[in-house]
Amino acid sequence: MKFILGKKLEMTQIFKDDGTIIPVTSVLATPNVVTQVKSAVGKDGYNAVAIGWGVAKNLGKTKAGQLKGLDQVRSIKEFKVDNSDVSALDRGDKITVAVFAEGDEVKVTGTSKGKGFQGVVKRHGFHGQNSSHGHKDQERMPGSIGAGGVQRVFKGVRMAGHMGADQVTVSGLKIVAIDVEKNLLYIKGAIPGARNSEVMVYGPGTMEIVHEEVKVETPVEEVKIEEVKTETPVVEAEVVAEVTPEVTEVKEEVKAEEKVEEIKEEAKTE
Repeated sequence: MKFILGKKLEMTQIFKDDGTIIPVTSVLATPNVVTQVKSAVGKDGYNAVAIGWGVAKNLGKTKAGQLKGLDQVRSIKEFKVDNSDVSALDRGDKITVAVFAEGDEVKVTGTSKGKGFQGVVKRHGFHGQNSSHGHKDQERMPGSIGAGGVQRVFKGVRMAGHMGADQVTVSGLKIVAIDVEKNLLYIKGAIPGARNSEVMVYGPGTMEIVHEEVKVETPVEEVKIEEVKTETPVVEAEVVAEVTPEVTEVKEEVKAEEKVEEIKEEAKTE
């Protein structure tokens, strides 16, 4: 099965070469991430694939744990698949619009527009009553809601109430065009939901995922720069020992001569 998450943008038209016009709905489906693969063999008990879409600003602890090592996605949806799809997908794989092809028949599931509290004419399409002859303000009233013998209203009676904001699935749709660069799908006809609302697009087929090659960088050898140490000349102890006595003798002779001259000068003065 093929599937992807995206958001509804708007309705537009596509012009064919023969001049025909096809009304389409554009769906933006940025690359999805496979967050979890469930198998019937394991503890899950059924085959399913969970995929994430969008960019989340803040993640809770539970969701952050599920997405450990993956992109921070905004929404996660689960699709029940076959054994072949489980074996073909791995956690971390990217799903793009390229998995679909022009002419594929798909189903689209979304949340319909919320219309608040509505009457039976708008909610269920009742005809209403005549606008003349014998009534005052009963044009859009539901009329009888049951027999008089049973003092209750049967379940399932169509009455006024909350309309819209329900999960709706439209089947029998076809993909007219695909823009891989802009991550756009053009689906023929109308799909449920308002603009910028999340939709699920899925249909029969096999998922062809191009697994990204993990580039292993070769470690760069560090060049060690050896410090050049300038060795100071070491004077051997024996040479120093031989020189020092001679120096001391010269110093003593100089001191003796100086004393002799001092004595001669004192004698002259006397």
